[in-house]
Amino acid sequence: MKKSLLFSALLSVAVPSFATNSDGVDPIKSDPVLQGWMQGQPPAADKVIRKQDNSFYHFPQLRWSFAHWSELQPTSSIWQGTSLPSKLTVKINTKIKQLPFETMDGKSSLTVEKALVNTYTDSILVMHKGNVVFEDYYGVMTPQTRHIAWSVTKSVFGILAATLIQEGQLDPNAKVTQYIPELKNSGFADATVQQVLDMQTGVKFSENYADPKAEIWDYVKAGSLFPQPENYKGPQGFYNYAKTVTSAQKPGSVFNYQTVNADVAGWLIRRVTNQSVSKVLSERVWQKLGVERDAYISLDSEGNEFAGGGLNLTTRDMARFGEMIRLDGQYNGQTIIPKAAIDDIKQGGDKALFAKAGYQTLPGWSYRDLWWVSHDDHGVFAARGVHGQTIYIDPKAETVIVRFASQPVAANSKSDPVLLPMYRAITNYLM
Repeated sequence: MKKSLLFSALLSVAVPSFATNSDGVDPIKSDPVLQGWMQGQPPAADKVIRKQDNSFYHFPQLRWSFAHWSELQPTSSIWQGTSLPSKLTVKINTKIKQLPFETMDGKSSLTVEKALVNTYTDSILVMHKGNVVFEDYYGVMTPQTRHIAWSVTKSVFGILAATLIQEGQLDPNAKVTQYIPELKNSGFADATVQQVLDMQTGVKFSENYADPKAEIWDYVKAGSLFPQPENYKGPQGFYNYAKTVTSAQKPGSVFNYQTVNADVAGWLIRRVTNQSVSKVLSERVWQKLGVERDAYISLDSEGNEFAGGGLNLTTRDMARFGEMIRLDGQYNGQTIIPKAAIDDIKQGGDKALFAKAGYQTLPGWSYRDLWWVSHDDHGVFAARGVHGQTIYIDPKAETVIVRFASQPVAANSKSDPVLLPMYRAITNYLM
């Protein structure tokens, strides 16, 4: 049920939200409906959100734009097919909202409801044993609204790549250049397919969102996610950018979370299937899941999908996808993904390399096939995207939690101390 939130105007920051700090930014006052963004025919001049001036990626405007991405960016449709949507059985448990839990440091106690508001949640859905037991929407989000999933996209591409490996179309031990010779002079030249999927290529690429000189900013300009400067002379498109990346460390010797790896994975999928990833995802997954709506994905100027973070879909359809993964690839009466591909993800990656990367809120975790793997006593693994996007799968509790959000700070380390204990509290309760 949509919530009514109190209104108070909030000044937008003058830098991209990747560089902002959320301290003191009120999650209630920044509600996009009550802020009035893009309301009116036409909207008032001070309520217009544009890509051209980067206002679409300022806070609090992004609380509107994350749910209206196709109005701001070129996209490709991921067709749902002609079948009727698969039925979702709804058995709402009203006690979930008031569940108490302690934050990661043990110093604060919150309810699920309070935590969701405090972490700028746009929507959340919990499935237990295939039933929808909790579902809520905030701001401009509705069950029909498609929201950008950011790096959850990587994990969807990872599933496709893992499937192609199981089918023998991709050799995980082969050099990337066996499939993409265009990368022979890049930092990817000595990396294998599996090292790309596990973020172990060792290329020079900083994902430090708070650093305006980090390569991630050059990358999103190359992909036209942000307006290119008038005198821009850099590479056009994600794949052309990948050709310019240099090597920093020996492949397989380090784990570094780098979005450019995901788009090389997207290139691998396109190359071996000879199809757009949008079509591959539609034919192999979307048409079989019985989703309610087409999804769509951001494109660069050459028509290549943004594998690093461009997928947009509804909350319910993301829950269907997550439940299919929990069920080892079975859903809607058919096998959609081979169980062996999901088993490969569940085994996780190199825990020692992951530990060296210093993720303080993810001790004992690893990374495999573009998925985050906890190695905890519930066997939790997850797809995670900046600003709080999540598919959280708890096999032992037979639970899937999906969440869209528009947190002002990109890095999930800001909200993990609240959200990870909250997810565990929900799954423990449902058990």
